[in-house]
Amino acid sequence: MQAGTVQGRNTASSPVDQAAAVDQFRALLASLRDPEPWTPGQCQDLAVRVGPFVERAHPRPGDDHGPDIIAVALQHPGGSYAPYGARYRKLGWLRCETDKILGAWKPAYEPRTHAAAGLDLPDDVGMAPANYGVHVEARRSDGTGYTLLRLGPYNQTWLAGRDADRLNTELAGKVATVVPGFTVTAKAAPFDVSDHESYDDPYATDATVLLAAAIAREVST
Repeated sequence: MQAGTVQGRNTASSPVDQAAAVDQFRALLASLRDPEPWTPGQCQDLAVRVGPFVERAHPRPGDDHGPDIIAVALQHPGGSYAPYGARYRKLGWLRCETDKILGAWKPAYEPRTHAAAGLDLPDDVGMAPANYGVHVEARRSDGTGYTLLRLGPYNQTWLAGRDADRLNTELAGKVATVVPGFTVTAKAAPFDVSDHESYDDPYATDATVLLAAAIAREVST
């Protein structure tokens, strides 16, 4: 077999291909040197670091204002409907620290993705799940009110729904005494990673115990 051939085919790049590769490399350098800043709250696709690679990430609407953490879903550089290997659809929403964001996504970043290297996304992308939460709301008859308790994040939606049902059962017999003048109910909701510090961890302490503590604080104030 002659040098520069594969099974008799000439593998040398044409001048057009070489020029396109050079232009692509220059665009990548320009993107890394002078990235387009991302604007919190605009729901624009972002370029985020995943190990030594750069991936396209789609922020969750309403949960992309930061400042320290936002919720994103990693997607194929070709768009949200392009499959990214066996694991892609299973990742779901992730907690992305804003210091991992290079800027707004540009096609010039594509050569640095796992897809461009012929790789699937790794088992550990360096981001924890940002799935769902449970909000316990106190509401007046006119719809005004406040949040009594927030639980999360839950790794699976059915767990959040289960705990919401459990808390509503606990509240059923205390409607008139929990917060006089308010109706208190629990409901599953997206986990707001931008306000993650306001949540209690339902995996560290049982949800009913956390509810009892929240009610006790309410009564004592």
